[in-house]
Amino acid sequence: MEVMNLSKQYGHFTAVKDISFHVNKGEIFGFLGPNGAGKTTTINMLTGMAKISDGRIYYKGIDLTKKIKKAQEIIGVVADESNLYDEMTGYENLCFCGSLYGLSKVVRRKRSYELLETFGLMEAAGKRFKAYSKGMKRKLTIAAAFIHEPEILFLDEPTTGIDVASARHIRNLLKKRNESGTTVFLTTHYIEEAERLCDRVAFINKGSIKRIDTVARLLEDTKEANVIEVVFEPGRSGKSELLKRLQKEFPDVGCSLKNEDTIKVVSTGKIDITPIVRCLSDEGAYILEARLLKPTLEDTFVKMTGIEIDTMKKEKEKK
Repeated sequence: MEVMNLSKQYGHFTAVKDISFHVNKGEIFGFLGPNGAGKTTTINMLTGMAKISDGRIYYKGIDLTKKIKKAQEIIGVVADESNLYDEMTGYENLCFCGSLYGLSKVVRRKRSYELLETFGLMEAAGKRFKAYSKGMKRKLTIAAAFIHEPEILFLDEPTTGIDVASARHIRNLLKKRNESGTTVFLTTHYIEEAERLCDRVAFINKGSIKRIDTVARLLEDTKEANVIEVVFEPGRSGKSELLKRLQKEFPDVGCSLKNEDTIKVVSTGKIDITPIVRCLSDEGAYILEARLLKPTLEDTFVKMTGIEIDTMKKEKEKK
């Protein structure tokens, strides 16, 4: 799939601005960005659920910009909100989706049972969809997108708002599906999910793509940085004053609060942690641990977009 100069406007507001990228056959391609970055709008244009304002979309080298419906035989879509029917059972929902793709009764029944087994939903096959938990609903929604064995699978925030075990199960299923040859296009604001799953990642913010590259090459951007985390005793008050003291005493390194009990120190050169720990101790902070960290995709994302990771975490909680 190739996208060229794609844009989407709603009146005077530009949701997606002149973005271009390609997705290689057989890869997991990730769109990483905060809520409102343009991820869902992009996936909606690529799957025919939103009208394109400008640009071109090619599937298998064929321009289907104005004929996206023709691509729907080879794509599966998992929207951020489920499109299944509450009053139908899990099995009935899958069979119905199979009928929409023109599968024969025998094939769609067979595929439905196979998917229910694969997704660990066989015991709930006869239950109505509205009785499913969030994790179960997400699993069935993804299973429905698999029903016609698409070549390209689009997933919009597939693990948002579900329990850890279900999220892990879904990631493992996506990996296996990808290993069998399915191309996966994934949007997420979970940085660790993108780092764990994706071959290549696009950073998107405010409708524009900031960078596209493999996870390995993106990590190279922060390889020169030395990062140390200092963990101190929980519940200490005056954390903001403590941080200001560090920033004043050590202007050549970047000091920030990672969370309530951890200070993150970043430097392009080697860091002498001793005076930093001494400064914290002088201020009455009891140090539990000081650890050197390897660079992560999170560091690269913050460097490229300027969006602090705490902002992303708050958005997770909203979901």
